[in-house]
Amino acid sequence: SSNRRKAVQKLAKKHLKVSRQRKDFAVKTAKALVQSNDLVVYEDLQVKNMVKNRHLAKSISDASWSLFTDWIDYYTKVFDTWAIAVAPHYTSTDCSVCGTRVKKSLSTRTHRCHSCGTVMHRDHNAAKLILLKGIHSTVGHTGSKACGQNNLCLGGETPLI
Repeated sequence: SSNRRKAVQKLAKKHLKVSRQRKDFAVKTAKALVQSNDLVVYEDLQVKNMVKNRHLAKSISDASWSLFTDWIDYYTKVFDTWAIAVAPHYTSTDCSVCGTRVKKSLSTRTHRCHSCGTVMHRDHNAAKLILLKGIHSTVGHTGSKACGQNNLCLGGETPLI
């Protein structure tokens, strides 16, 4: 019926608006992040696998992690900076100060290392560890991209999303 068609079109319009808002936020945030830093390091999370968890799927999809990292990678090429995706293995359990593995449940929000006595928020510890992994992965990489080694999109093209 025509009423059903109108309702479907109305809902599709709302979904399109939300989709455009997500993209706009990802683009603006990624651009600001890359412009204000010479190095951006993030966890190379397997979003497709994480979405399979029915308790987290909606939150992860709503956050548009993959879209955000795609734009970070794009803008690092445009602004000639670096983006490094590090493996997510043990980033929330290892101590960022001494490297000791400290087992904890997901509900534990504070990182307490029994070896060195470090106490900090779990996410702060993970962020420090991710940055350290990223910096260690750049050791030995020197030179510039001045001779055209980077593949920029030409004519205002954007990454395929």
